[in-house]
This record gives sequence, C-alpha cells and structure tokens, in this order.
Amino acid sequence: MAGKENFAEDKKIKVTQAKGFELSKLDTNYTGNYKGEKEAERKLHEDIDELSELQEKLFASDNHSVLIIFQAMDGAGKDSTIKHVLRGINPQGCNVTSFKRPSDKELSHDFLWRTNMALPERGMIGIFNRSYYEEVLIVKVHPEIILGQSLPEANNLKQIDEKFWQKRYRSIADMEQHLADNGYIIMKFFLNVSKDEQKDRFLDRINTPEKQWKFQYADMKERDYWETYMKAYEKAIQETSTEKSPWYVIPADNKWFMRTAVCDIILSTLKKLNLKFPEPSTEEQSKLEEAKHILINN
Repeated sequence: MAGKENFAEDKKIKVTQAKGFELSKLDTNYTGNYKGEKEAERKLHEDIDELSELQEKLFASDNHSVLIIFQAMDGAGKDSTIKHVLRGINPQGCNVTSFKRPSDKELSHDFLWRTNMALPERGMIGIFNRSYYEEVLIVKVHPEIILGQSLPEANNLKQIDEKFWQKRYRSIADMEQHLADNGYIIMKFFLNVSKDEQKDRFLDRINTPEKQWKFQYADMKERDYWETYMKAYEKAIQETSTEKSPWYVIPADNKWFMRTAVCDIILSTLKKLNLKFPEPSTEEQSKLEEAKHILINN
C-alpha cells in the first residue's frame, strides 16, 4: 500500500545481491505503489518532519556519524534531491560537500584523502554530492586522467588494467568497512535516470532562461559515453555494496518519487538506531537540581 512502503528493503532499489546486479534490468520509471505526485509529496512532508526530530537525537547522542553519498549522471537531480529531502534538517548538524575536479593539492595525496577530510563528526550528517566514487566512474571512463595523478604503477594506459581498478574497489570497500566499524552509518544513492529523460531535462535547461546557467556543454560530450558509464556504475556497485554500506539505486525519471524514496530510506535507516536523548548521570542530575534551586531563589 502506498505510503507504507519500506524502500530501504525494496529489492528493486536496494542492492543486496551485488555480484549478480545488472543495472540494465532496473526500471528508471518505477514509482512503487504511489498513484501520483501528490500522494508521494504528502509522505515526503511527513518523513521530513520525523527526520528533523531524529536528527536532533542523533546530534544529542553524539555516538554515530551519518554519511550519505549521491552519485548520478548529469541532470539526474542530485542538487534538487539534497535540497528537498534535507530542507527540514538543522544546518548546524549537517554538512553538504560537493566534489568538483581535484585541485593540485588534492592530486598530491591518495584518491581518498580529500573526501576523508570532509567526513562528518559524531552526531553529524554529512552529504557528499559526488565522492571518491568518481575515481572509479568518470576516471574509469576516461583513464587518461590517471596519468595526471603521478602514480608509480600507472605511467601509461597499459598499466591501468583490471588489477588497477580492483585495487581501487578494495580500497573503497576497506575504507567504508573501517568507517562502519567506527560508528558511521553509510547510505549510497545512485540516482538512476534514463538517457531519454536526461535529454528532456537538458532541453528544458536550454529552453528556460532561468535554468540556462545549469547547462554545461561538456555534459553533451559525456552522453556519447553513456553505455560506458553504465558499465562503470554497475561494476562499482557490484564491488562495493555491502550490508554496512549498501547502494540504493533510485529510479530517477520521476523526481517526486526519487525524493520520497530517498527520504524514506534515510528515515528508515536512522529509526533502526533507536536514537534517544542522553539521560543525565546521578552527578549531573544533582547539578541540575542545584541550578534549579539557585534560579528559583535569585
């Protein structure tokens, strides 16, 4: 029944059998049991209110960090999803980091360094708009980028073979396991938009004056590599989706469903933590009573 679905366990969204995962078999137009946008919007607003309450408990308890990663092709709606889903979140307890082309300083470190510097503290929610996964996505589609990273084992394109990529997948998986072992709750979202829908959104940007600033001509060239990107996403998801750091492939042709599903998954995941406000110790309770007495009598 619509409104009661648990997208965090939806087999059409959550990648549980990573080795057999095939991106091409997923429907980018899937909307669960929702009959339309208004129904999903109501659920989204309800979830945002509840998510705001849970975030306060997360911040107060100070023993978990939440890392949410968004990956997608251009035009899929990463920015708008972050904006709509997290609009009820207290900005003091949430950081959004967008990762662009690496700087010279970032290239002087290992490929995980710049994202590790932005990891959220305990009690905080950290949002990565793109992430270290770019290093096995756009970099895999354009392996010549590796040659500019001054890596000792990658001096030419022949050295950038399957063993090279397996090392990167392993580095990512090991790092995420390390984070999970240290109190991080990790959710990874791939917003799965179709090539036809991307075309329509690009045309909308071109034809709408107030949206033209969003359009980048370079994105057109990347459309030529669509199938290669899909294979790169599929492989990355296969190699790095685990129970502690799962991938959720969100059908993205309908933005209203995409936002509702993402919020539902975040909320469902935080609910499992059974977050509570910390109770004062006996000593702290005594100090509270003393402070209360002083305030009443002064």
